[in-house]
Amino acid sequence: MTGPKLNEANRVAGSKSGSRAVAKYHRSSASKVRVVLNLVRNKDVRSADEILQFTDREAARVVRKVLASAVANAVNNDELDADELFVKACFADEGPTLKRFRPRAKGRAGKINKRTCHITVIVDRMDDSQLAVREAKTMAKGAPTSNRRARVAASRKTVEEPTVEAPADDATDTATEEAGN
Repeated sequence: MTGPKLNEANRVAGSKSGSRAVAKYHRSSASKVRVVLNLVRNKDVRSADEILQFTDREAARVVRKVLASAVANAVNNDELDADELFVKACFADEGPTLKRFRPRAKGRAGKINKRTCHITVIVDRMDDSQLAVREAKTMAKGAPTSNRRARVAASRKTVEEPTVEAPADDATDTATEEAGN
């Protein structure tokens, strides 16, 4: 596994490592989920969600739900902006294995292991330098700013109260005269 795991054992006292979400006892092996998690590690939340949306693995569907839950935790509990989040860490640990047996030839039994895993996704706010680089890239493309608050504030500044003008009576009078002729 690459990068820090950021679980309780190696945290610095008093510091918060980000908002997390965990899916426990998912019926898939941890190795299959780790392939999907490697695709989204250290990506911003929007691009990570797009990657997971178009990945053809079953684990991508569950990881996408866990990512959405982590973002919701960050927005609602920590009051962070969803546009400024990135996947700080993600990992899949092995859960308990369900052991089953299948009858084989000559009275033997074949062992079947049905594996489970615990999926954890941690999101955190990007550094100011990372945000500045991302804003510079979007401005170079000519795209609008990715910060929703800035877009809403700009649209509220440009929108003023519309003035309602009454239609001129002369135009309606000439139209009725022409229709009558």
